[in-house]
Amino acid sequence: MGYRNIIVEVRDHVFMVTISRPERRNAIDADTAEELYRAWTYFDNNPGLYVGVITGTGGNFSSGADLYDIDRLVNRVSNPEGPLGLTRLRLSKPVIAAVSGYCVAGGLEIVLWADLRVADRTARFGFLERRFGVPLVDGGTQRLVRIVGLGRALDLVLTGRLISAEEAYQWGLVNYLVDEGKALDKAIEIAELISEYPQETLRNDRLAVYEGLGKPLSEGLIIEMNYGLRSIRTGEIYEGVKRFRDGVGRHGDLHIK
Repeated sequence: MGYRNIIVEVRDHVFMVTISRPERRNAIDADTAEELYRAWTYFDNNPGLYVGVITGTGGNFSSGADLYDIDRLVNRVSNPEGPLGLTRLRLSKPVIAAVSGYCVAGGLEIVLWADLRVADRTARFGFLERRFGVPLVDGGTQRLVRIVGLGRALDLVLTGRLISAEEAYQWGLVNYLVDEGKALDKAIEIAELISEYPQETLRNDRLAVYEGLGKPLSEGLIIEMNYGLRSIRTGEIYEGVKRFRDGVGRHGDLHIK
């Protein structure tokens, strides 16, 4: 596919994207944004890829938008995929962010776009662009509040302060907290587990969660029902029930293959 600023790897059904501009703490310029768009569009359209993982190289996740390329990035603000190339994409499959070091500004907005976040103890999160009048235009104002609540979201949005991996974990911003250097390994482990499950039902349940956000419970239950019926029609439920009756998954074993 031809990438210069990201590294793309495939491990069975897991698709891994590494932002690779370590000299800029993996800041994202317009060219990198375009590469991220191409990579994640490819992932979503490839039936053999089930779960995505996004990370950064050189000990940092990403410092966000590359302010040395601000003119080109400003011209991307109204792009359907978002200025950084991926944050307005609505993928049909889950993505896990593996975070170490600085995860700030647009980098934080990217991990908010992901479904799950794994961080090691070196990770630091915050909207450092607050100091320079750079607006949050890659989903930060909308996703953070849905994950950690209004008070904590406004704390980060208004103060621009950094929080540690431990504080982010206490808030629920980070799902899994691991030792230094272990974030990517843990993210891949989770991705491989998710890849073992019946995929159509998993994806439909995920979409039901997102589509129900902000809806009254009565509407959300209809959304859930419709996606549930779609899943039943795939036949995965009948294949799964047969495996259950054959003794697969006893004692809560998550590995069913």
